[in-house]
Amino acid sequence: MLANLTVREHMTKNPVLFTPDMDVFAAIRELFTRKITGAPVVDSKGKLVGVFSELDCMRVAVSASYHEDMPGKVKEFMTTNFKAVDCETSIVEVADMFTKCNLRHFPVLDEGHLVGVISRVDILKAIISCW
Repeated sequence: MLANLTVREHMTKNPVLFTPDMDVFAAIRELFTRKITGAPVVDSKGKLVGVFSELDCMRVAVSASYHEDMPGKVKEFMTTNFKAVDCETSIVEVADMFTKCNLRHFPVLDEGHLVGVISRVDILKAIISCW
């Protein structure tokens, strides 16, 4: 049963989105306020160009300590070498992907367009729904 579940059925639709030119401190505040670990970064046309996560926030903190201020824009710290999954991908396949990396979420694409995010918590909810 679990192998038949897809990302589309369990992803978070309409996720929080950041833009490359967003102030990095505002993005960190948004992650904290929304109690999320990261968010996709999209350009002015809605194209996925990166992700901004807690790990990227740690890079901001290190940079700020060296420069004694809170520097820059999201585009200066976002991860551009990221993994995304198709909305029809099996939950089991994504669970396996999570076991092989330290990421907490993946952007979800449908025919190349961002349609949501899938997180470790979403995978756990999918598992629970089967029992």
